[in-house]
Amino acid sequence: MADDKPKLLIVEDDQGLQAQLKWAYDDFEVIIAGDRAAALAALRAEEPVVVTLDLGLPPDPDGTSEGFAVLEEIMALSPGTKVIVASGHGARESALTAIDRGAYDFYQKPIDIEQLGLIVRRAFNLHQIEEENRRLLARAGDNNQIVGGMITAASEMIRVARTIERVAGTNVSVMLLGASGTGKELLARGLHEASGRRNGAFVAINCAAIPENLLESELFGHEKGAFTGAIKTTEGKIEQARGGTLFLDEVGDIPLPLQVKLLRFLQERTIERIGGRKSIEVDTRIVCATHQDLEAMIADGRFREDLYYRLAEIVVKIPALAERPGDAVLLAKVFLKRFAKEINPHVTGFASDALAAIDAWPWPGNVRELENRVKRAVIMADGKLVNAVDLDLSGGDEDNALPLNLKSAREQADRKVIRHALARSEGNISNTAKMLGISRPTLYDLLKQYDLHA
Repeated sequence: MADDKPKLLIVEDDQGLQAQLKWAYDDFEVIIAGDRAAALAALRAEEPVVVTLDLGLPPDPDGTSEGFAVLEEIMALSPGTKVIVASGHGARESALTAIDRGAYDFYQKPIDIEQLGLIVRRAFNLHQIEEENRRLLARAGDNNQIVGGMITAASEMIRVARTIERVAGTNVSVMLLGASGTGKELLARGLHEASGRRNGAFVAINCAAIPENLLESELFGHEKGAFTGAIKTTEGKIEQARGGTLFLDEVGDIPLPLQVKLLRFLQERTIERIGGRKSIEVDTRIVCATHQDLEAMIADGRFREDLYYRLAEIVVKIPALAERPGDAVLLAKVFLKRFAKEINPHVTGFASDALAAIDAWPWPGNVRELENRVKRAVIMADGKLVNAVDLDLSGGDEDNALPLNLKSAREQADRKVIRHALARSEGNISNTAKMLGISRPTLYDLLKQYDLHA
C-alpha cells in the first residue's frame, strides 16, 4: 500500500521525465510537482523526507534561479528534508551552491536512473539513521550535553551536533555561522575533540581583536629581525596548531592582503614566516566562524570568493537561543547553580516570575547575555530565589514564522509548551502535568507521541 511506502517528491517540469521517474521508483510513494507552488504545496501536505529537484523550473527553465528559490524554501520549511538537486547548467558551480544552501546531494543531467536511484535510497537510509540517532540522543544522559559539552534539549541544536560529529572525522574546512554568543568556539572545540586530531593542539584566535599590522605575525609567525621588536624567531598560530585544529573566529575581519596569504596556505599547506625565505609544511585543520554575511562582503569586494569556498567546504548554521525552545531555562539553571556556588551560596533557584521572564525574553545576546544576566542576578538577589527584577527582564517577542502546515504548527506548539514546562519543573512529571493542566497519563501519551523525555 502507498501508506507503507516512503514518500519521494519529484520536482520536475518535463512531463516525459516525470512519467519515467515515477515508473522507475515504484518502491516509493512518488509525488510529482512541476513548479515552485506545486512543490511547496506537496511539501506541506505530504511531508516527504526526500526530494529530487530540477533547478531548471518555470518561469526560468533555462536557468537555475527558480530551482534555488525552491531549495531555499524547502530548507526553511523543513530543514531535515534530503534534497537531491539536478541541473545541466554549470554543473560544478551549481553543485557547490546547492550544497552550500542545504542540499543533500547533486547529480548532473542527463539523468542516469540507476545512479539517481542509489542516491535516493542512500538519502532515505541516512534520514532513518538520523531519526534513530535523534531518538537515542534524547534518551541518553540526564545532563543534556552534546558535542563540546554544550548543554541543550532542543532538536535544532541536536541537528547541529550531528552535523559536526559527522564531519569531525574528515579533514574538510568547516565554517560556523551564527550570531555572537551562540557558542561557536565551544562547538569548534567539540569538533576538534571528536576528530582524529584530538591529541593535537586546539588553537583559537579572534581575527577582529588583533590589529591588522599584527595579525599576519600572529597567524604566520616571524623570523628574528624581521621587524623592529622581533628579537627572536616566533611560530604563528598556524604552526602552533600543527597536527591539530586552528579556530579562526570572526574570519570576516581578515584584511584582503592577508586573505591572499591564507588562501595560499589552504591550497599548498605551506607557510612562510614574516622575514623568512623557506616554505614550511604545516598539517593544520582550519575551522572558522563569523556572524557577518560573507556573501554580501564578497559582492562588495571585501572578502575573496575563492577563499570563502576553501574555508566553507562545510557550512554549519547555529541557531540563536530564541530558536531553541526550553534551552534558556535549562541553561539558566545550570548557570545559577555554578554562580551560586562561586558567589552567593544562599541562592537556591528561580522564582516563577523569573522563569516566565526567561521563557519570554528574545535573548538578542544569546547564551552570553543569559549567562551575564544570571550572574548579575545571583549577585543582586536578596533572598533564596532569583526573581525577574534581579534578572532585569520584562516582556518578550513572539515567533511569527509560518510553520510547514497546520499539523506541524500544532506539533510545534505542543512541543514548545511541553518542553518549557519540563524545563521549569526540572523534569518532574507530576508538576509538569499540573502546570499544563492535564493528567499524568495524558502527559505520558504526549511525551511518547512527540518523542520527548523528562
